[in-house]
Amino acid sequence: MTDETADFTAATSANMDWDAEAAAFDDEPDHGLRDPQVRSAWARRLRDWLPERAGDLLDLGCGTGSLSLLAAEQGHRVTGVDTSPAMVALAREKLAGRDAAFLIGDAAAPPVGEQRFDTVLVRHVLWTLPDPGRALRHWRDLLRPGGRLVLVEGVWGTLSPVGIPADRLTALVTPLAEEVRLERLSDEALLWGKDVADERYAVVALT
Repeated sequence: MTDETADFTAATSANMDWDAEAAAFDDEPDHGLRDPQVRSAWARRLRDWLPERAGDLLDLGCGTGSLSLLAAEQGHRVTGVDTSPAMVALAREKLAGRDAAFLIGDAAAPPVGEQRFDTVLVRHVLWTLPDPGRALRHWRDLLRPGGRLVLVEGVWGTLSPVGIPADRLTALVTPLAEEVRLERLSDEALLWGKDVADERYAVVALT
């Protein structure tokens, strides 16, 4: 992918028709996790980020449910939320027969009522929201005492980069948590199915 293509992809992704993109969404190595090595790399990371004890996990912006599936395989009870009905339909199909439910709704204000979770998992969503700080506060309030936020984000493109830098996200999360851990992911090609040069990272915040 050229720098120009990366910039165009990043700049337009927040406004894409995700229903139209759903059928081909899993073609990206880090979306579909079809390569066993890529899948194993994400599974190892989730084991590090998620609680050892099985619990209730909320996957916001879940897409086709690939990370939801990995979490379910590790014993967690999953609720996924996505704005795209087509994505939700694929996620339901992917996790059929597992302890998982998928809802159509806004990641910033998920339609989960009074339900509380042990983990809120969000990948490549926060940077698209108009008020990331407000979303983070709401997500923190969806956690049970001792719960955690697992946030996978980055900055994409070089000519007109978009995203949320790690230092900004860490500054937003720190007042909400007792412990914040930043893990750099740019040099882990197996996670992405290719070498990447942009900023990619995860923040794990324990409340």
